Amino acid sequence: MMRFVPPVLLAALLAGCAQDHSAYPSLAPRPAEKIGFGEPATTPVVAAPDPALDAQLRHQGETLDRIAAGFDRDAAIATRGATAAKGQPAGSEAWLTAQAQLATLDDWRAQASAAVGDVEQLALDRAAALQPAYPALEALQARARGEADRESAAIRSIQDELPAA
Repeated sequence: MMRFVPPVLLAALLAGCAQDHSAYPSLAPRPAEKIGFGEPATTPVVAAPDPALDAQLRHQGETLDRIAAGFDRDAAIATRGATAAKGQPAGSEAWLTAQAQLATLDDWRAQASAAVGDVEQLALDRAAALQPAYPALEALQARARGEADRESAAIRSIQDELPAA
């Protein structure tokens, strides 16, 4: 006599015999994923001394010194002229004299801006050649920018003391 086995029980018995021998990838992070996405550590590159660049920087520094001294001298004159023009109407002799003195300061500021451009060009040329940062060049860049900003602020201050045209 044959016993009847329910199909559900038969399916369960057969499923127990079935095995999948294929290898599935693990869901754990792979070694490359454990590294992270941050920038790798780099060692700073030290610039080698460059006598030709140092000579150019010395020349640019001397030019900047000359510009600053000339500006300071003429700013003192323009400040006295603005003080003399205070209370005078626009177009008066004192006002015109102060305006001419301000024009002289604008010339010094233009020279300072040109010096900034020259120093910036040295930095751009160095970067284009893929050379490392040069501390003396960076210091001169900051000094040149500072001088141009100082001159602009001084001119604005003197202009504010004069009556508007």
